[in-house]
Amino acid sequence: MTGIAVHGGAGTLDRAAMTPEAEALYRSALQEALLAGDALLKSGASAIDAVIAAVKVLEDCPLFNAGKGAVFTHNKTHELDASLMCGKTLKAGAVAGIAGVPNPIVLAREVMDHSEHVLLCGKGAEDFARHRGFQFQPESYFHTDFRYNQLLQVIHEEGAFLDHSVSTSPPDKKFGTVGAVARDVQGNLAAATSTGGMTNKRWGRAGDSPIIGAGTYANNNTCAVSCTGHGEFFIRSVVAYDLSCLMEYKGLSLEQACHEVVNKKLVERGGEGGLIAIDALGNICLPFNSTGMYRGWKYIDSEPFTAIY
Repeated sequence: MTGIAVHGGAGTLDRAAMTPEAEALYRSALQEALLAGDALLKSGASAIDAVIAAVKVLEDCPLFNAGKGAVFTHNKTHELDASLMCGKTLKAGAVAGIAGVPNPIVLAREVMDHSEHVLLCGKGAEDFARHRGFQFQPESYFHTDFRYNQLLQVIHEEGAFLDHSVSTSPPDKKFGTVGAVARDVQGNLAAATSTGGMTNKRWGRAGDSPIIGAGTYANNNTCAVSCTGHGEFFIRSVVAYDLSCLMEYKGLSLEQACHEVVNKKLVERGGEGGLIAIDALGNICLPFNSTGMYRGWKYIDSEPFTAIY
């Protein structure tokens, strides 16, 4: 069964604070991402192509904490992370702490396809992007007033803060990572994740999104996974790989493995967030232990579905 799922972040989402207009914008963006990936799957393209197309839509949308809508660092800049994995070959590519690249997920694919490495960071990754002919955007391209106001709210406090709303006090917690998983007509799986990280982050902090096995994983024998949540907890729990291992070594179904990881292990360890996953048969699961997660899913012959709460 061919299908695709996307997410735009999870967290403490206040239904009462979400206007109908804002909800419609989020749902429209999620549907656009689904349809972009689905169109490629229908044409016979690979799962890799499909998840990249879906994530690019979300990176280009200022509503989400990735690409154009990324949060600000303490130094009033943007540091972007992304990763990608192919379930057929187990090849992967990732970038962390990069600036000026409008679609980090595309650069992650360049790392996978045109280097001997998996993860490139900071200036080195940017040099690689130039070597591969990427066009860079100025800081102004990534600027949104909403994200800048988030930074101003916390810039004089110690520590970094999860993507949160400035409209409530205490602020709502939102994990604005975006991602996609897919199974193509050949039965191959792929996963992709992209994020701007944490508001007010310092010292080159990176979360789980660019870490293969933590925030992103794909294996044709089991599943493809993209995570969103408090990255430090997802790294410590190696969430994406753990999900695959529960299926491979314990014989759990996708739904059983998702429940074990998201609703039991993460909760016991204090981790909040969720993930999207698709298994070798095309079954889709979108669990989260927070109050909401921007998410959508579509099978090749069905209508797209989107949800937040």
